[in-house]
Amino acid sequence: MDLFSAEEHTDAILLKLPDADVVYHPGFLSRKSADAYFETLLNGTPWQQDHIKIFGKTHQQPRLRALYGEQGKSYSYSGITMHPLPFTSVLKEIKERVEAVSEAHFNVVLLNLYRDGQDSNGWHSDDEKELGENPMIASISLGAERVFQLKHKKDKTLKKSLVLQHGSLLLMKGTTQEKWKHQVPKTKKATTARINLTFRTIK
Repeated sequence: MDLFSAEEHTDAILLKLPDADVVYHPGFLSRKSADAYFETLLNGTPWQQDHIKIFGKTHQQPRLRALYGEQGKSYSYSGITMHPLPFTSVLKEIKERVEAVSEAHFNVVLLNLYRDGQDSNGWHSDDEKELGENPMIASISLGAERVFQLKHKKDKTLKKSLVLQHGSLLLMKGTTQEKWKHQVPKTKKATTARINLTFRTIK
């Protein structure tokens, strides 16, 4: 299933943040492609909801997840170790497009399903040791728009918020994970489902 078309473009917006390298491509996928991918992944992914440990306490994750990737590339965080399912043909297509723009190779993709505005992802950095130094994280957003926030780890006055659009791509690289945290907060707005795909490279 080849859903890419000539409609798609990658006009890039560089976020002016110190100690970070973040580029936003709001029109990465055409509306047609993004809609088709959203429906395919929403209905065809074996979503799971796990419990994680935060400061010694166990909590149910406020979103659903799935991991796909190359064999042997397990991913661990917050007391959870995930073992990847093989890439589907759809995920391979998206990965190839992301790799062409980012000029990087990714061997896993973590999918998050935010069912509504009450699902969220708290402040964190994607700095697990298996990602190596200065990892590149490529994030595709499908479905409902959600606010994405960044804050500097040391200078609390440095903050940034942006709305991640349906079909957009956000690239974070360089020292972004070392120096910054990010989150997708809860929202009281009536929000439909959102799928986020974060492509990573497990060393």
